[in-house]
Amino acid sequence: MRVVFAGTPAFAAEALRALHAAGFELPLVLTQPDRPAGRGMKLQPSPVKQFALAQGLAVAQPRSLRLDGRFPEDAAAARAVLQAAAPDVMVVAAYGLILPPWVLALPPLGCLNIHASLLPRWRGAAPIQRAVEAGDAETGITIMQMDAGLDTGPMLLRAVEPIGPQDTTATLHDRLATLGARLIVQALRDAAAGRLRPQPQPAEGVSYAHKIAKAEAAVDWRQPAAALARRARAFDPAPGLHFALGGEPVKLWRAAAVAGAGTPGRVLDAPAGRCVVACGEGALELLELQRAGGRRVSAAQFLAGHPLPPGTRLGPAAP
Repeated sequence: MRVVFAGTPAFAAEALRALHAAGFELPLVLTQPDRPAGRGMKLQPSPVKQFALAQGLAVAQPRSLRLDGRFPEDAAAARAVLQAAAPDVMVVAAYGLILPPWVLALPPLGCLNIHASLLPRWRGAAPIQRAVEAGDAETGITIMQMDAGLDTGPMLLRAVEPIGPQDTTATLHDRLATLGARLIVQALRDAAAGRLRPQPQPAEGVSYAHKIAKAEAAVDWRQPAAALARRARAFDPAPGLHFALGGEPVKLWRAAAVAGAGTPGRVLDAPAGRCVVACGEGALELLELQRAGGRRVSAAQFLAGHPLPPGTRLGPAAP
C-alpha cells in the first residue's frame, strides 16, 4: 500500500515512525514550512520533516494546497508531486493545512485523519487541551475518513484513553500519540483486508476544541479555583498560565483547588511554604511557579526567594 503522509508536530511524527516501521511504502511526506524557533529564532524543520529526512523519504512543504488561494504556485507544485506519488491512501495527523476537495478525492482510499479525541466531542484544533480543561474523565483517538467538514467524516476506529487527575496536556499528548500511531497502522491493515466499516458520527454530543487564544493564558482570579487548576494542567507545556507579581509575569504550572474565601487575587493566610490565593469560587493553592528567565520551582522554593504575605495582590484580578 502506497501511503502519503501529511503532518507536522511530534504527535504526527510518532505516527509516521510507526507507519515506516510497519513497512508501508511512503513515497511522499507533506509537512509545514520550516518556522523560526528558539532564542535565535532560526528556521527549524518540523519533527515530521526531521524524521522523514533521516529515513530518506521525499518531503514537500507547500504553504497552501488551495489552487485558488494565496499561494497557487505552491498548490500546483504540490498537486504535481502528489499525483506523481500515486498514493493509495493519505494519512493526516495535525498537519495544519486545510485539504481542499482535489486532495480529498485524489487517493482511491481517501484521506484518513488521526484525531486526538472521541469524536464527535472536541472537533477542531486543540482537542487534548480542551478535554483536560473541561475536566473530562476520558478522551482517546478516532481514525476518521476525512470529508469537507471540520472533523465531521465517518469514524473508522476509536480507542479510549483515561484522563487522570494529575494529567497535563504534555502527559496526555504522549500517550495519545502512541495510541494514534498504533491505531493508524491497524486501520491501514484493515483497509487493505477490506475490514474497515465506516460509522457516521452521532448528531448528539458535538463540541468544538477551538484554538487556544493568547488571552486565555492570563489568570482571571474571578474564575472558580477548580477551573483554574484544570486550565493550568491544560496549558502545560504551552502556552502556560501566567499572572502579574509586582508588574512582572509569573508562570503558574501546577495548582490545586482548596477551601478558602476572600477578594479574588489576594493571597490568603496559609502555613509556611504554601501560597493560597482567593478566587471567585474557593481558593487556589499555587504548587509550581516560574519567574521570567528562571526555571520551574515548587511553591516553597519560590516563596523562599519571593515572599507573598497575606493580602498581597496578584494581577490581573478584580479590584
